[in-house]
Order: sequence, then structure tokens, then C-alpha cells
Amino acid sequence: KAMHVGHLRSSIIGDSLRRLLGEVGYAVIADVHLGDWGTPMGQIISELEIRNPEWPYFNSDFSGPYPKDSPVSMADLEEIYPLASKACKEDELRAEKARQATADLQNGRAGYRALWNHFVNVSVTGMKKNFDALGVHFDLWKGEGSVHDLIAPMVENLKAKNLAREDDGALVIDVARQDDKKEIPPLILYKRDGAVMYGTTDLATLVDRRQENKPAKIIYVVDQRQGLHFEQVFRAERKGGIVPESVELTHAGFGTMNGADGKPFKTRAGGVMKLEDLIAMAVDKARERLKEAKLAEDMPPAEKEDIAHKVAIAAIKFADLQNNRIADYAFDLDRMTAFEGKTGPYLLYQAVRIKSLLRKAEEQGFKTANTFVLKAEDTPLALLLSELPDQIQLAVKNYSPHILCDYAYKVAQEFSSFYGKCHILSENDEALRGSRLALCALTARHLQLLLSLLGIGVPERM
Repeated sequence: KAMHVGHLRSSIIGDSLRRLLGEVGYAVIADVHLGDWGTPMGQIISELEIRNPEWPYFNSDFSGPYPKDSPVSMADLEEIYPLASKACKEDELRAEKARQATADLQNGRAGYRALWNHFVNVSVTGMKKNFDALGVHFDLWKGEGSVHDLIAPMVENLKAKNLAREDDGALVIDVARQDDKKEIPPLILYKRDGAVMYGTTDLATLVDRRQENKPAKIIYVVDQRQGLHFEQVFRAERKGGIVPESVELTHAGFGTMNGADGKPFKTRAGGVMKLEDLIAMAVDKARERLKEAKLAEDMPPAEKEDIAHKVAIAAIKFADLQNNRIADYAFDLDRMTAFEGKTGPYLLYQAVRIKSLLRKAEEQGFKTANTFVLKAEDTPLALLLSELPDQIQLAVKNYSPHILCDYAYKVAQEFSSFYGKCHILSENDEALRGSRLALCALTARHLQLLLSLLGIGVPERM
């Protein structure tokens, strides 16, 4: 299915953590980890077989090659999946057909695999378009299906350790502990029909990551409502010794993005909003805001459009990241695109204003000093800027980008106060002027770095 607003937080938070951990010296590998292998695939395949039984993908005697081009588009998948899912809920025979298709896919039926590859390719093409618009990067485009061949040997190893057992036809691993304050169900490895679950593929993905990447930390940026799932997976992994004890496993959960009614954000018609539509709304609003503020008026159309896109992405990302990761927040497009208050556009404006000031200084032949001459009115900004390493370390320790948002806003506010109190270009004392220009340059570098760690690009002018 097309990406929607429900995919926004994991993308933005995960990308910020990737940037943040890379900044402090980690070699970071970002893996999108596509959910490409479960029951929805069987539901779509079985629906297509009902509609198009003549397709070669459903002919068990067909020996290939299968068509190179996909017979379905993203729009087709968007139409088919909800109808197939609804049909399976209403009809047990239809649901059984979907379950069998899922099992056949996972067991390697050639026609189903070929069709599934089409689903993945058209979906990835659509996702990359959205991720590019957000400035979000992934190194690996693996999914559940990529680790399927690792599942059987992994399960056999768990059996050999007497950790896996049968339960009502399914194969499970017990993860409950005596000191648990709540019920922790067993993790299902194989369902009764032989199909695998998310927990199975997550364990196999750990096998893959240990073999391929040998990580020191693995951070899962997933909705905090999946907390029980990750508790089960982490416990099963520790029991099975799938990765060394020294490897940190962290579920960096997050809350939901809600509408004004406090419920998960929807379109006006009540449906789930596509991510590309949300971005388009924000760009439209950014154009309005730039016009209201009389910014970017005399610029070429292409540059003006680039600035509008940067303002929109800054608005979306900062509105999300400024919240404590685990907190829910209300989406308010008018508030988040404003050039005043604690918003992404406000921070962009301040950063661009400092750049403009430094350009004017250069044009007038003024140079930044190599040493600081700090007066009482300069000291608050200088002291605040000195906190940068501590703020970054705190954000890393807690996997919390909102710490950087708070600090960036404080820096922008303090600079505004400094700018209002101090002579800079009009300062006659050359040493003091140079010192203040150096303070401006340092502030600009701080804001540029902080915003880049949040995945926010800063235009040269506005």
C-alpha cells in the first residue's frame, strides 16, 4: 500500500537517530525492514487469482519466464488489498485460500514469488519517492522475505536446545518469567498451517544482522504499541543466544500523530491520509507563509519552490521531533508552519538571518576574530553554545531527538536576544565587532548542525 501518515514518525525519528549516532562516531546502517511476507501478501495473491485465473503466475504447469513488467500498479494494490482483507474477514473459506497462498509463497511457489517480486518493486518505487521528499535515507532495503531461508536452521537450533515446543499444532518458544507482573505469551515460530509470524522473521533478521553486520547496537524504531512484541522477540533471542549478550537491543518506541480531536490523524473524509498528500499540503501552506512574510519574493521560481519545500519539511519534522519520542502529539498545520514560536520555519529563518548578516559583514570587509572578547551581553549566548557536546550526548543516551529540538530553539531565542541588545556591524570597536561576528558564525554552525541532525535542510537565503 502507499505510505500514509502512520509511516511518518518511524521514518523521521529513525532517520534523525541515524544522523545523530553517525555524528558521534558510530558506523550506522539504516534498514527499512519491509513487512513484505505475511498474510496480506496471500490475501492479494489469492484475490488476483480469483480475478485473473488465466495469468501465468497461477498456472502450476507454467515454466517461465514470467512477465518482466508488473501486471499491477500501486493504485491497483491500494484498491485490491482492503477489498481482499474485508472478504477474508467475512468468509472463512476465502480466508483459508489466503492462508494457503501465504504458505505457498513462503514455501517457494515460483509463480507466487514472481508476483510477489512485482508487489515489492512497485511498492519500493513509491516509497523511495516519499522518502526522497522527506530527505530520509536507507542503506538496506531488506524485508521479511530476505531472511526466509534462515528460518528453518534457526528453528532447528532452537529445537536442539529444547527451547521450541508444539502448542495446539503451532511451534512456540516460551518467554515468560516467574517475576513478570503481566502475562507474556509464548512467541509463535510456526503457525498450524506452517506459515511464519513477524516474531519468526524478526528472530531470523537478528541471525542475518549478526552474520552480515556484527552490530554493537540494534535499535528498532517502531510504534510503542508493539512493545509486547519486542519484549517477546528480545527474550526469545536471549534464550536462544542468537546474538551475543553484549549486543544492545532497544525498542525506541513512539506515540501517535493525532488530529485536533485527539484521535489518529485522518483526512477530512475520515480516511487515512497518504504521506505524499500530507507533504503536498505542507508545501502549499509553506508557500502561503512565505508570501505572508514577504520572503523569497524576488527569487527565481525554482529557488522559491525549493525554499517552500524546505520550509514544509522543516515544519513537519520539527513538529514531530520536538515532542518526547514516546508522547502522542496533535498535528496542526497552521501552527507548525508559522515563522514565529517553537517551529521548524522559525529556526530556518533565524539560521538564514545569521547567514545574511555574515554575508553583509564580508561585503563590508569585516572579519571574524580568532579570539572572543565577551561583554556581559555576549556571555549568555556564548555559554549556551558551549553546551552543544553535552546536549548531543544526552540525545544519544536517550535516543531522543527532542533534546536537540529544545536546544536549537534555545540557541535561536538567545541569538535573537543577543542581536537585539548588541551592536554587530555597527560596532566601532574592531576587536569587539570581530568577536561578535565570530559568535554569530559559531551560532550559525550550531544551528546548521542541529538542524542537519534532525534531517532539516537550511536554505542559503529566504
